[in-house]
Amino acid sequence: MLHCFAPAQLPLIIEHTGSTAVPGLAAKPILDILAGYQEGASVPAYIQVLTEAGYVHRGEQGIPGREFFRRGNPRAYHLHLAAIHSSFWRDHLTFRDRLRTDNTLRDAYSALKRDLAARFPRDREAYIAGKESFVRRVLSLSIDSREP
Repeated sequence: MLHCFAPAQLPLIIEHTGSTAVPGLAAKPILDILAGYQEGASVPAYIQVLTEAGYVHRGEQGIPGREFFRRGNPRAYHLHLAAIHSSFWRDHLTFRDRLRTDNTLRDAYSALKRDLAARFPRDREAYIAGKESFVRRVLSLSIDSREP
């Protein structure tokens, strides 16, 4: 799907992130893609290729250094474009990897997501805000720690 970057000679690293990237985690049927470019690359060139490929560019949406795209009706894909080695890039991969390797964390996050979805079925902002402290705790854990 993202093969259009080769003809444009734009190097890109693609990672599957989000809940669908963690086996056993409750997830909406939306695939989250983390797409990374080298620091200093021309971000407008990446935006152009993605929009030509059918992704709808939504801008940073409050997260400096991250460009957000979505695709599908109903939405099937979220794509987050960020510099490789940026804090956004590292945090997404760290969070995904910790949930993949720790079933206790994965299950606690799944329970939290289900609870928030039930409490805020039509309030996406409240749902996202409700996950923030859990995500911060997971990111602050040392590799050997097992406490959620």
